[in-house]
Order: sequence, then structure tokens, then C-alpha cells
Amino acid sequence: MASININQLKKQHHEKTTNSKFDSVTQLLTKDYSLFGNKFNDKKKANFYNDLNILLSSGIDLHSTLNLMNEEVSKKDEKEVYSQIRESVINGNSLSEAIDQTGKFSTYESYSIKIGEETGCLNDILKDLVSFYTKRIEQKRKMKSAFSYPLFVLFIAIVAVAFMMIFVVPMFQDVFARFGNDLPYLTQIVINISDMIIHNIWIIILFLFTLIVIYFIVRKNKKFDRIKTNIILHIPFMGELVRKMYLARFSLAMSLLTSAHIPMLQALGLIKKMITFYPIQSSIEKVEQDITKGISLHESMAKFKIYDKRMLSLLKVAEEVNQLDVAFNRLKNQYMEDVDYQTSMANGIIEPLMIIVVGIFVGVILVSMYLPIFKLSTSFGY
Repeated sequence: MASININQLKKQHHEKTTNSKFDSVTQLLTKDYSLFGNKFNDKKKANFYNDLNILLSSGIDLHSTLNLMNEEVSKKDEKEVYSQIRESVINGNSLSEAIDQTGKFSTYESYSIKIGEETGCLNDILKDLVSFYTKRIEQKRKMKSAFSYPLFVLFIAIVAVAFMMIFVVPMFQDVFARFGNDLPYLTQIVINISDMIIHNIWIIILFLFTLIVIYFIVRKNKKFDRIKTNIILHIPFMGELVRKMYLARFSLAMSLLTSAHIPMLQALGLIKKMITFYPIQSSIEKVEQDITKGISLHESMAKFKIYDKRMLSLLKVAEEVNQLDVAFNRLKNQYMEDVDYQTSMANGIIEPLMIIVVGIFVGVILVSMYLPIFKLSTSFGY
């Protein structure tokens, strides 16, 4: 079995399924980054399901597939997960039970695989999971692309302004003190701000550090999460982009679950554990209660502002004709197209805007420092 090469099987599988709607996205799309190396992130999950699907669809039995995958993987954190799954299967557990025992996978994943095992459609379920995670990785990357550069420019701007206020402005202040003349209003304001920052620098640092510590302590608190997401959703442009990104993720998950004929209440329960975005997660809890009372899905979702009229109108028609999976798939595609468009637009607008803002801040400081010199040279001219 060791003579089998996963990379060769991947190549053969790709050639056979080029036109399949479940075809894996390229490695560029599946590339994901994590701040901590031991995190079993979306990229690793996509690779795990993709390799599992390729080997099983090639006619290799589950035990041999897990042995081969365990031999091929080299990273320590992945090898631990793979080994744990293999040992659990060897001990008589099913694949769904094995991945659930690792604690690295969501209830949605283990439940989906359980359905695949019971219905004999495991390969289709694995393809769905690959599709889910590759699309989610793509969404995250687009969000990073839209906001990473502006945030970097903002950080540089803060550092540059702080440096000028702490080191440059005091140098000019010493020179101005020798003149003995009244300073221009703008110059005096900048100097006062500089003095305030210098005299309270440690208080400012301690305050910022305290805010960071408090954030990490309360970030999982529901009340704080509600306030935070409410602020994000009211930020111009960014709020709408974040909303559509999570609606696309919600639609994608619902499309996969409804197409697998999972009962609505079970599907909502699984999505509630998958999507931690507060407005959607909290709304699902009440939608579940409404459905048990006989209220339709679209009527219940209409009570929450997070869901727009386009989604509700389409779901209303879909419920009438029993085509919810088709409707959610269409919504997923529409929201992802909107995210693509708004992300590309953000890259074209936010970047130059941030550069202009940085230029204004630095320019105001420099002008305020040179104003007394211009005033002095003018007085000498008379």
C-alpha cells in the first residue's frame, strides 16, 4: 500500500472530475494562514476531506486510506489528528465517531459524514465538505484582501504621527522657546497635544494594554458579542460587506444540508454551532422555536434585520415549491458575487483614501512646525 502516491491519485482524480460541480479549487484558493501552528484550520480540513475523497473514490478501503494519509502527512499537529482518527477506526468506531472524538471538527462535519455512511453517499458528502471549506477560505481571503492593506497603512500612520509628536515636535519646541514670540494657534495646539502624549505616555500604553486584556477576557461574552457586531454592522461599507459574507456562509451551509435532505430543525441546529456571528446565531435560536410552532422559515426570518428582502422573497417561493436547496444555492452565489464586487471596489477606494488621510495628518504637523519660522522670516523682512 505504501507504493500508492496520493499526489498521483490527486492528479488522476482532477483529470476525471474537471467538469464536476464538486471539483476542488486550486491550492491558491485553499491556502489559509493561522497565527498558531497547532490549529486545525480550514485549509487542513479541506485537504483532509479532499485526500479522503480521492483515496476512497479510487477503490481503497477506509483502513488503508487512513494508513496512507497518516504516512503521507508530515506536520506534527496534523499527524496527531490523523493518527487519532485511524486508531479510533481500528478500535471499531465509524469515521464520523472518530473525527468527532478528536475535538477538531464541528458537529456539522461529523453529522454530515454520519449521513454519508448510513446512506452510502460518503464520497458525495466529502465533496460537499471540500466545497464548503474551499469557499469559506476564499471568503476569508477576500476579506483580508479588502482590509489588510488599509489597516497596515493606518498602523504606519499611527506610528509616524506618534514618532513626530514624541521626538520631532519637542525639538521644534526648544527652538521656538528661544524666539520668545507668540506661536500661531495651530502650532500651539500641536505642541499641547505633544506635551500631553509625552507626559502621559505610560498611562496611554497601560490603557491600551488594559483594553486588549479586557477584549480577550470578554470576547466570548454574548452581551459583548452583540455590542461588537452591532457596531461593525453600522460601519459604512464594511458593515454591509461583513453582513453579506456571513449570509453567503449561511446560505452555503443551508444549501448543503437541505440538499442532503436533513430535517430543517436539525439543519438549523447544526448551523447554529457552525456560524458564530451573533445576529445569525441568535436569530436561529428563535427561528427554531417558530418552526416548532408551525411558522414557515421565511416568516420567522423576516423578524430579523440581518436577512434582507431578496433572501426572504426567494425563500417564500422556494418553500411553496419545496426547492429550498436550489434557493439557498442561488442566494449563496449571489452573495458571493456581491462580496467579490465590493471587495474589489474597496481595494480601489480605501487604499488611496488612507494614503490621503495619512498625508493630511503628517502635513498638518509639518505645517504647524514651520509656521513660526515663516512668521519670523516675514517679520525680519519688514
